[in-house]
Amino acid sequence: MSSSIHLSSINSISFRHSNRQVLSPLACLNVDVREPDSGSSKPPALRQNAQRAKETIEEEKRVLVGTYARAPVVFSSGKGCKLYDVEGREYLDLSSGIAVNALGHGDPDWLRALTEQANTLTHVSNIYYSVPQVELAKRLVASSFADRVFFTNSGTEANEAAIKFARKFQRSLHPSEEQPPVEFIAFSNCFHGRTMGALALTSKEHYRIPFEPLMPGVSFLEYGDTQAATKLISSGKIAAVFVEPIQGEGGIYSATKEFLKALRTACDSAGALLVFDEVQCGLGRAGYLWAHEAYGIYPDMMTLAKPLAGGLPIGAVLTSERVAGSINFGDHGSTFAGNPLVCSAAIAVLDKISKPGFLASVSKKGKYFKEWLVKKLGGNAHVKEVRGLGLIIGIELDVSASPLVDACRQSGLLILTAGKGNVVRLVPPLVISEQELDTAAEVLLDCLPALDGIELK
Repeated sequence: MSSSIHLSSINSISFRHSNRQVLSPLACLNVDVREPDSGSSKPPALRQNAQRAKETIEEEKRVLVGTYARAPVVFSSGKGCKLYDVEGREYLDLSSGIAVNALGHGDPDWLRALTEQANTLTHVSNIYYSVPQVELAKRLVASSFADRVFFTNSGTEANEAAIKFARKFQRSLHPSEEQPPVEFIAFSNCFHGRTMGALALTSKEHYRIPFEPLMPGVSFLEYGDTQAATKLISSGKIAAVFVEPIQGEGGIYSATKEFLKALRTACDSAGALLVFDEVQCGLGRAGYLWAHEAYGIYPDMMTLAKPLAGGLPIGAVLTSERVAGSINFGDHGSTFAGNPLVCSAAIAVLDKISKPGFLASVSKKGKYFKEWLVKKLGGNAHVKEVRGLGLIIGIELDVSASPLVDACRQSGLLILTAGKGNVVRLVPPLVISEQELDTAAEVLLDCLPALDGIELK
C-alpha cells in the first residue's frame, strides 16, 4: 500500500497514509524486556541490583520534593551514546539529559579538562578574576555576534538576566521618560524557564497559573505571526522580544527566515531588543554553532545553557556592546556562575563543537536520520510529520507519545516528548554514529504498535 509524502517546509515532512500492517515490538540493544517465568529466578547479583533500583525509587519518594514524574529506571553509568542502569541493562540515549550531553557520556577530552581543573582550582566566586572564565568568554565572543558575556548557572537564569538587561537598557535609552518601554513579547509554544521572570515568558498556562501573579506586561503572540508582532513592537511599549529560532519543549517548530527578519526590522525601528533563546537549539544542535546562523538574522542578546559545559550547570547571556554598556556594577550577579571548574569543562565542549568538520557532521547525520525516519515511520497512520534541523528532530503523532516513549525505553532506547505530549523529541548526543541512528530508527519502528488503540487527539 502506498503512502504519499509532501514537503511542508524546508525542514519538515508531513504524511497522509493508507493503512499498513506493522510489526510487534521487539527487544533491542541487548535488553531483555520479557518478564521471567513464574518458576524462574534471577541470579543473586541481579536480584540484588533489582532490589537496589527498587529501594532507590522508593527512597526518592520519601526524601525529594515531588516535582518530577520520573521514568522507572535508575542509571549507574554511561559511555558515549549509551547509558547503563543498576541492573546492567544498556540503553541508546537519544535524550542526552534533555539536550545537554552533546559529547555523550565520558568524553575523554572533557574528562581531562574537568579533572585537571578540579585538581587546581574549583571555585573563587566573582569577587575575583579567574583565567578559565575569561578564556571561555573570549571564545564565545570570537565565535558569535556578541561583544560581551554574562555567565549564569542555567538557562532560566540566563533568561532572567536578559529580562533585567532589557529593562535596564531601555531605562538608559530613555533617561528622561517616567515610563520607558518595559513590556515583553513571547510566542505560542515557547518555553523560557521556570523561575518567575522566565516563567512569565513561557506560554503553557499549566506551568504559569499555579504561581500567578507573575511579572506583568508579557504578550503572547502566535509563533510566526509577522503582522501581529510588527504591530505590537511598533507600539513603543516593548522592551524586548524573546523568541526561540527552533522551539524545543514546544514541539520542534522552526521559525521562518521571513519571521525572524521581520522581528529584527521591527525591533530596530522601535528601539526594542531582539533576544534569541538558544538554550536548547544552540551550540551545534541544529548543525550550526548558533541556530540563528541558519537564517542569517542576528539578535541583540542570546541565551545559552544546556550543552555548554557538557553536563555541568552553566548558562550565559551573549550581548552586544550597546546593551552591555547600560549594565553597571551590582546590577546583577551570581555566586557560582562562571567558576573555573565549569568554564574549563565548557571550553573543552566549545572547542570540539565549534570545529567546522564537527558541525558538518551534525548536519549530515541529521539529514540522514530524518530521511530514515521518513522511510521507516512514514507508512504509519499515527505519524503526522517529521520536522527539525540537524539533530533536533520532532515526530508529531495524532495521539499521545507517552506509550511509544515507554515502549522504546523497555526496548533500550531513550527518547523524550514535547509539544502537547504528542511529539516525540529526538536530541541525541551530537557524536552519535549513523549506525546508532539506524538502530534508533529500527526500535522506533518496532515500537510503534504501542500507539494502536490510544485515543486520538
